[in-house]
Amino acid sequence: MFPAMILFLLPGLNIRAQTSYELNAGWKCAPVSEVTANGFNISSQSFKINSWIPATVPGTVLTTLLNNSKVPDPFYGMNNNLIKDIYQTGRDYYTYWFVKDFTEKITVPGQQVYLNFRGVNYSCEIYLNGKKVNKQTHKGMFLRQSYNITSLLNKAGQNRLAVLVYPPDPVGNPNGGQGGDGRIAKGVGLQYTAGWDWIQPMRDRNTGIWDQVTIEKTGSINLINPHVVTIVPGTRHVTGEQRPAIVKASAELQNSTSATVKGILKLSIDGKSVSKNVTVAPNTSQEFTLSDLTLANPKLWWPHGYGPQNLYNAKIEFFAGGSLSDAENISVGVREIKSAWNNETHSAYVTVNGQKIFIKGGNWIISDAMLRFSDARYDAEVRFHRDMNLNLIRIWGGALVERPEFYAACDKYGMLVFQDFWMSGDANGKWLDPMKADDQWTRRKYPDDHSLFLKSVADQIKLVRNHPSLAMWCGGNEITPPEDILLAMRDSILPKLDGTRWFIEYSNSDKMSLNTLGGNGDGPYGIQDIATFWETKTFPFNSEVGSVGVGDYESLERFIPEKNRIAPGYSEGGKSKVDSVWDYHKYIGYDKSIDPYGKVSDAKDFATKAQLVNYDQYRALMEGFSSHMWSWYTGTIIWKTQNPWTAMRGQMYDYYLDPNACLYGLHNGSEMLHPMYNPVTGMVSIVNNHFEAKRDLMLAVRVADMDGKDSLLTQIFVEVQPSSVKNFLPIKPVVEKMAKEKGVFLVLQLLTKNKEKLSENIYWLADEKGNYSGLKNMPVSKLEVTAKKINNGKIEATLNNPSGSPMAFFNRLSLVDPATHKRLLPVFYSDNYISVLPGDSKKVLLEYKDVTNKDQPLLMISGWNLSEKMISIK
Repeated sequence: MFPAMILFLLPGLNIRAQTSYELNAGWKCAPVSEVTANGFNISSQSFKINSWIPATVPGTVLTTLLNNSKVPDPFYGMNNNLIKDIYQTGRDYYTYWFVKDFTEKITVPGQQVYLNFRGVNYSCEIYLNGKKVNKQTHKGMFLRQSYNITSLLNKAGQNRLAVLVYPPDPVGNPNGGQGGDGRIAKGVGLQYTAGWDWIQPMRDRNTGIWDQVTIEKTGSINLINPHVVTIVPGTRHVTGEQRPAIVKASAELQNSTSATVKGILKLSIDGKSVSKNVTVAPNTSQEFTLSDLTLANPKLWWPHGYGPQNLYNAKIEFFAGGSLSDAENISVGVREIKSAWNNETHSAYVTVNGQKIFIKGGNWIISDAMLRFSDARYDAEVRFHRDMNLNLIRIWGGALVERPEFYAACDKYGMLVFQDFWMSGDANGKWLDPMKADDQWTRRKYPDDHSLFLKSVADQIKLVRNHPSLAMWCGGNEITPPEDILLAMRDSILPKLDGTRWFIEYSNSDKMSLNTLGGNGDGPYGIQDIATFWETKTFPFNSEVGSVGVGDYESLERFIPEKNRIAPGYSEGGKSKVDSVWDYHKYIGYDKSIDPYGKVSDAKDFATKAQLVNYDQYRALMEGFSSHMWSWYTGTIIWKTQNPWTAMRGQMYDYYLDPNACLYGLHNGSEMLHPMYNPVTGMVSIVNNHFEAKRDLMLAVRVADMDGKDSLLTQIFVEVQPSSVKNFLPIKPVVEKMAKEKGVFLVLQLLTKNKEKLSENIYWLADEKGNYSGLKNMPVSKLEVTAKKINNGKIEATLNNPSGSPMAFFNRLSLVDPATHKRLLPVFYSDNYISVLPGDSKKVLLEYKDVTNKDQPLLMISGWNLSEKMISIK
């Protein structure tokens, strides 16, 4: 019986041998200036660390100090100025020891145990149980580390890990320039940490063990860096039976033992598998490629709006002696991404599964300026981008390659990713800049260690290359890397390690978007007359074009002290006059754009009226670009859609994940099938982004006055060809006549032949003087609002506007705590800042994390002509 029991338990032991877990709690730390012992002593169990403070890992030194109340919140008010900057203190001030006690021992003969670091900024020494783990100092923020610690573990199972983390060197002078004095770019790390025009400096330059630390247990072979590629030949449609797709796979097998290991490498996906007999030499790591696997009638992955985001669960395993040694699970999206050139626009365009995609994107900096990353925050932020009806996120080069969890969210929500490497023209020498410490020729050679940069590139490619959302690699923001780095990346590293994605040498390259207009090849930035987006031609694939983004008053309350909540103004010369805290948080002026809505009375009134400008700006931006789809443009990427700090510009939601009207203006203007009004020509048109023609649709054009009187101007049956824009009705003379005195609401509706409303687009048009005089004196709304819980975490709100009432204009829904009446965050709204015609109703779905031990939330609603109301949820 005893031998049989042993045989029965062995499979369980082998499975356990592959497990990994994160060391993410119970760390302690102390500044190096307060510790006289060396790493050999500190990593000994006898060394006392009782007086050390709890450390946040993953995290930065500043995160740890904040969590221990050693510094004030740098995101609030002027608090960041109260924190000592590393440039003044010297690097030792933010050089820290991090210590973690953990239990682990060898339980299975032949078991191998690895200590893995996914990211340390910037360099470190590692000790375990009184021994040095890394023989040489590790350097590089974007370079993973893995150490076989099998022989270093204590037999009793009690272990101590000690890590000495050094900050970047040099740290750069945060002198107010883009990237400060630029010298932060001498290393291979984050450039924004020395400050930018949308953020103040991070005082520790994000020093710390900023990403996961894991313990991994395997058999004799450790399977690393698996690679799965899908080939989808031809032009595909979303529905119907699909021709086969090809799956190619490879993996590196690491043998840390002194014996040759023979075994089987196997890929399994969708009930099919392919395997290969391999031999791995002792103390080596070798890559092995499997035979192609064919998927019949595959379920394809599409960008948001075009089709579903189908994902397969794939597994790559290695069996040695009949037992599983190691395995990796991979989420696979079957799709193929290519690029081509449009001779009419003189720019490139993207195809997915053979279909061309008009890019509607947003620039992303980083999820959190203090590197407080989480799966939940990634999911929320990427979901917001999906809710904007975008299809691409560009990760800007002054930050990082995001964590795999970010790309997993993009896979889920259908966001293509345009990934920059770690360069920016500002710090890397593109422009003459008196704020910089070194001249352009010197800065052009940054970083100092080109070999480290290239090693980091290779490592980060391996980290994220399996994600179907990853669509493009980019050499850097507005500048190429130095020539030797560029050529190695383009001609060697990327073809070898990936080879399936479009490589763009720099973000506004002529090879992506031929610049015939002069200037830098991107922009403009800041507030625009909405007509500009329609009539002024900009760069044909514009990687950065942006505008304003102040949140509403509740958003401002979260980071601006009450005494500083003073409405901004502007001088006769047009320059903003703004409170010092607003200025510190990088306010970008709305200037005279608020005035047509009436003179601002206070900060709350300003923030309320700013939402009207926000909505109009971003709706117009995407409508203007879409109106010239494939003739002027192949895509546009908004600068920018989010902030990792409490900045007051370029954001569809604030740092606390509270959306503003920018998000919903963009949600409207970016619809896949969308009726729109050109304010310059007065033409009504429809844009169809789908791969199929849309037929038998009714286009209705209505006008409503301030009292709610609704006039149907015309309605016609229409059809629109795939991926195109079609003009239908010139209505400018009649609309301007009706708007002359008080302004008017222009309503465009798309209806099916069953009278189902597919889209409704409501514009508020100014009077002949350019003022919204009618809005200033609108009758009180009679909107009726009900809400019911339809599932855990889901609420349906119904907004009904009785016949004979005025337009219920620009209503903001919020889900709030019943005690404080403060918003629950994040909440996802199917629409917001909603206007409802007389005699009409609209339903809005709200989704949030339902904490069952909390009281039922309330629904708050307020509108332009509706006083704030609290609605109980049934």
